[in-house]
Amino acid sequence: MSIVVVAGNPKPGSRTLDAGTRLATALTGREPDHVIDVIDLGAGLLGWGDEDVAAAVSTVAEADLVVFASPTFKATYTGVLKLFLDQFATGDGLRDVVAVPLMLGAGPAHALAPDLLLKPVLVELGATTPAPGLYLLDSTYTTDTAIADYAERWSPVLAAATRTEAA
Repeated sequence: MSIVVVAGNPKPGSRTLDAGTRLATALTGREPDHVIDVIDLGAGLLGWGDEDVAAAVSTVAEADLVVFASPTFKATYTGVLKLFLDQFATGDGLRDVVAVPLMLGAGPAHALAPDLLLKPVLVELGATTPAPGLYLLDSTYTTDTAIADYAERWSPVLAAATRTEAA
């Protein structure tokens, strides 16, 4: 099973990247195979045909499980993540990919953002999203049990979905 983390934070090496990696590891019991810090793709995201962007898109499209992580900016996911997601074909760009939307924020006001804003885009691109998204407080995700609780509840569902998609 191929596991990928996509972090759409304008800051390289962000808490978003860390949280996504922690979640992927908790869900699967091992480190992700690939971690894509979208901001590292730079100006290649602004057009079509960039080799590094195409390689990242291919890595994600061929994965079994992908955690898509974003901080909450202006009550939604970031523009840099949107630029990356725009590189995928509508309807089947994420076909056979099981996706987990993850968002971090400063407070609980945007707790529904992963399900209301990020999940529909992933589904539009063809991803399977059998579990609810996860919203984490960026100030406590390393010390609270939110990731472990989510993994305990949803990893069996996600594992079953990845087996189904692979079949």
